Amino acid sequence: MTDRADELTLVAIVEFAVGAEAAGQRYEDAVLALLERHGGRLERRLHGTDGRTEVHVIRFAGRAGYESFLADPDRAALRAALGEAAPTTRVIEVHGG
Repeated sequence: MTDRADELTLVAIVEFAVGAEAAGQRYEDAVLALLERHGGRLERRLHGTDGRTEVHVIRFAGRAGYESFLADPDRAALRAALGEAAPTTRVIEVHGG
């Protein structure tokens, strides 16, 4: 059983490259599908009205899961395949439910 005190909640602000919005969304679909293997789950996925931004609320059972997600070779391969068209992401650690 996971202690809720160990949980890590993140907000990711994702911005797609101009002209690569569809590719960026497909990339995010694929990357978000990897969360579960690292003890993570997507709680909310919001789409900006500008068509170029998404906001994700993600929860991990612990920091180790987040770190293993960042190091996931499948995630790295997906990002490398997009090259300069890859989205930029700002991640903020947050408190609260």
